[in-house]
Amino acid sequence: MSGPLPPPLLALRGIGKSFLGVRVLDGVDLQVRPGEVHAVVGENGAGKSTLMKVASGVHRPDEGTVEFAGAPRTFRGPREARQAGIGIVHQELTLLPERTVAQNVWLGREPLRRGLVDRAAMLSRTAGLLASVGEGSLPPGTRVGRLGVAQQQVVEIVKALALDARLLILDEPTAALADHEVDQLYALVRRLRDQGMGVLYVSHRLKEVFDLSSRITVLKDGRAVATLDTADTNADQLVRHMVGRELPTYYPALARPEERGPVRLTVQGGGNRKLHGIDLKLHAGQVLGVGGLQGSGRSALARALFGAAPFTTGRVTVDGTPLRPRSPRAAMRAGIAYVSEDRKGEGIVAGQSVLDNALLAGRALHPARTGRGARTTRIRELLAAVDLRAAGEDQEIRFLSGGNQQKVVLARWLALAPRILLFDEPTRGIDVGAKSAIHDLVRRLARDGAAVLMVSSELPELLGMSDRIIVMRDGRIAGELPAGATEEDVVRLAVGTVRETAG
Repeated sequence: MSGPLPPPLLALRGIGKSFLGVRVLDGVDLQVRPGEVHAVVGENGAGKSTLMKVASGVHRPDEGTVEFAGAPRTFRGPREARQAGIGIVHQELTLLPERTVAQNVWLGREPLRRGLVDRAAMLSRTAGLLASVGEGSLPPGTRVGRLGVAQQQVVEIVKALALDARLLILDEPTAALADHEVDQLYALVRRLRDQGMGVLYVSHRLKEVFDLSSRITVLKDGRAVATLDTADTNADQLVRHMVGRELPTYYPALARPEERGPVRLTVQGGGNRKLHGIDLKLHAGQVLGVGGLQGSGRSALARALFGAAPFTTGRVTVDGTPLRPRSPRAAMRAGIAYVSEDRKGEGIVAGQSVLDNALLAGRALHPARTGRGARTTRIRELLAAVDLRAAGEDQEIRFLSGGNQQKVVLARWLALAPRILLFDEPTRGIDVGAKSAIHDLVRRLARDGAAVLMVSSELPELLGMSDRIIVMRDGRIAGELPAGATEEDVVRLAVGTVRETAG
């Protein structure tokens, strides 16, 4: 487009912020224009969330200025920022599930008539806002708890529009979305952009950044190290800016044929309430990828193998010995480890220390005090081996980045020397550098003789890490694919557009 660029809607100039003497932001400049999607990327701990909180009034900067709509602003809190026209949709949604869509949109600002809430006006206005973002089929009287995550995000966005927001901040908006829901979000973001809204889009997923944005700002160690036109850069350049080094490849080399070891685990006719007729073999030295749409049975398979939601029919063997994994403890005794997709809910105890979190599995399997000192020493060695970045082992794990929390979880299981590792979304919500480290660790474990089953909803990761892939659909294995399969191959099996080829 020719002609002069419009003045910035939001301008952050020289933003600095410290917490307890730790410098989190250092002289950050960033501008967002009307009708622009401006992406912000960086490793965990780079300062992205803090910068978004400065822009949305949650934090006041220690240095620098915030300008909005051409005027310097000092927001005394999120309410003032919202009133000025800045809306934010956090990764963790803040809706009230027992209230309706309309009630959530107008919470605390309900239209009144003769001193009473004008329910008809509230429903009508909400319906108009939903229609303006292409979601006119969503009934405003629906209870929010009955909606999927994607529709709840729409409600959060409509809340911002109800306040006449001109700038929308989206923080990791696709972290919990299925592939088809991501497409819906894309359409919504583009519609808002075309209506002249400025959008700040924070994401670890580089594909989204390139699909949606016109400019990208890279944060590293609290500094804005680059602002690039999306059309003039590529993923390799972004990674170099983010991690301060080149990653030779995104994924380590796959297993060679001679590295495939004996069958570690078999399932014959496995089934439960969510799974049906599961037959599979898991070899030492290999990574077996598990793909499929959300709700297809991917996570249910990992949980069944770990005994968290066990098979009720069929036969399971480990190294040729029959196993009935009726509980996680039974699976652990058989040499099976499990890294859950729900890191916050099932992977960590947020209020406990790094060391206590790393020792959880060992304490569950060996509750007696005998050998505790040796296990603690081993955990400390493993935390160093996975390159944990923390203030110390006594630091509460909730203060670590997502990638470092995941490293603690991995050290916890590696201390048990498992023969079989079940990974469910091992890199969800973590940055490129930490992803690379975890990918390398997973491949190293396979090369050392472990059998690895890895569930992933990210197709590039699934294809890049897997020596074989099984694709789930409706609780069954829809088919198996070899290394070198394409994204199209996986999607066709996942949605049922090809004849099943499972073996």
